[in-house]
Amino acid sequence: MFAASLVQPSLMLQATIFLGAALLLVPLGKRLHISTVLGYLITGLLLGPSVFDVAGDAESLMHFSEFGVVMLLFVIGLELQPSRLWALRHSIFVFGGLQVGVTGLLLMGLIFQFTPLKLDTAFIVGFGLALSSTAFVLQVLTEKGQLASTHGREAFTILLFQDIAVIPLLAAIPFLSGVREQTYDLLYFAKVVAVFGGLFLVSRYVVRPFFKFVALSGANELLTAVALFIVMGVSILMSQIGLSMALGAFLTGVLLADSEYRHELEASIEPFKGLLLGLFFMSVGMLTDVKLILAHPVLIISAAVALMLIKFGVITVIARLLGNRLPTSIRLGVTLAQGGEFAFVLFSTAANQNVLRPEHANLLTLIVTISMALTPIGFMLLEKFGEPRFDKAQPDREYDSIPDHEHPVIIAGFGRVGQIIGRVLRMHNIEFTAIESSANQVDFVRKFGNQVYYGNPQNPQILRTAGIDKARVFIIAIDDVERSIATARYLHNNYPHLKVLVRARNRAHYYRLREVGVTHIWRETYLSSLDMSRESLELLGISPEKARETITAFRDYDDELLKQQQAIYEDEAKLIESVQSSMMELESLFDSDHSEGKKLDLEEIETAVGISKHT
Repeated sequence: MFAASLVQPSLMLQATIFLGAALLLVPLGKRLHISTVLGYLITGLLLGPSVFDVAGDAESLMHFSEFGVVMLLFVIGLELQPSRLWALRHSIFVFGGLQVGVTGLLLMGLIFQFTPLKLDTAFIVGFGLALSSTAFVLQVLTEKGQLASTHGREAFTILLFQDIAVIPLLAAIPFLSGVREQTYDLLYFAKVVAVFGGLFLVSRYVVRPFFKFVALSGANELLTAVALFIVMGVSILMSQIGLSMALGAFLTGVLLADSEYRHELEASIEPFKGLLLGLFFMSVGMLTDVKLILAHPVLIISAAVALMLIKFGVITVIARLLGNRLPTSIRLGVTLAQGGEFAFVLFSTAANQNVLRPEHANLLTLIVTISMALTPIGFMLLEKFGEPRFDKAQPDREYDSIPDHEHPVIIAGFGRVGQIIGRVLRMHNIEFTAIESSANQVDFVRKFGNQVYYGNPQNPQILRTAGIDKARVFIIAIDDVERSIATARYLHNNYPHLKVLVRARNRAHYYRLREVGVTHIWRETYLSSLDMSRESLELLGISPEKARETITAFRDYDDELLKQQQAIYEDEAKLIESVQSSMMELESLFDSDHSEGKKLDLEEIETAVGISKHT
């Protein structure tokens, strides 16, 4: 083996090997549309004993890199204030409890029925496999920008309950083995309560003043030291009383979530979190025993796939029964279908206390690892086959029946833009009909007393009942670019008499709307940007009148430029050339037409900030 020539790599050499391999293979994987997490797993596999064996002790590395999971939970806790956590209590304990309970019991029954394992062993294995990977799932959801989605939020609540469920599972192992190293009596639970109470008091009355003291010192590097000290200290404390370090770090983050130093803590921890999480996934890859896979390929891969299918089915059904739409339920099932890192800890502890045979523990660990490696493939299949079907599928909820109206205005899309327009119209007692295609948004805005109807603004029946034949103005405030253009095209073709006003997200959206035939278009950030520019000029000492003249000149020029670039916007090379020449033209325009104004403005700025030629 290659490792034989290196003897025992030093720590420095190990770090260099890991960084070099990750820097090479992870970006290469991204080019091949492989997720970052899977890239780390493949890197670890190549570095591990099964392939090149150049990275040293994988198990020691795993214990060290698990600290990345701890930091991840701490950062998540910082984003979740206690009030929000309390609001999620129903989802955590009901949804999470059902997922762990039903999945664990089902897997326990199957294992007991079809394997030679005893019932107590099947209990640990079944509930261990019911747990999903917190690190894996949250990393993938963050990469895809889905952490704030419905299935992302629910996945997080389930994962949080799973972290809590690890505690009684670990506590059960000594009872099953007959060896009770830890006494789980009244005194023990009193210690737990005391620790959590102490965390609350320390976070509020010690950590915040101490952080302020360090911040006032001006030594920015010490802020990072304080953040690391807090996370490491809590982790050690939790491990001493036999609780999950990740859970302790999460609760500490929650307690500090409303601190004025929350952002500094998050910024300090973020680089270490990302690096250690990458190391964690590489260590999982290193522990993958390729020889064992080659010895039993059908058994291991089929078991991993079966595990994912069972968890997917159970989670999807539970989510559906609890009121989620089918697409959301399926997304949640795919997200949580894999085994988790806590299964490694659970199976290792069970093997050490003779509840589980070592060869069985190794096999189960490999099944969990394979399931984690297959998860990105599950996401790829979902995006390729599932999402297009979800987009085309008819909504589960029936569209609202709109009373026959003859309001002069119809608003399609009642989000940020649509609601502001509606409020302004109400100030003038102008009646309007609001149509929104998102059922969740409809339910949300109705809580605040808004009258809005759930429907498709391209549906002829909905438009007729909304009174489109009598309407004078139709406002398209839809956020989605493609749906906005499709609605504008439908209205232009079927109701050419109607005045249509459209919200455009950017210049490209503007060009496409012009092609459809829309003339009244507002770029959503354009006017606010111009107003901020005017305010900036005034704060720099330029007179309000001259600031307004500057903004007016720019706006007129940009409007004319938009018309000129309409014909070439699809030709990137010509568009870039046009933008560059227009910038030069605009500069020359200001140089020639506002030279006196510029001199005066400069003098005003110098006076405003206290600069003189004589200083």
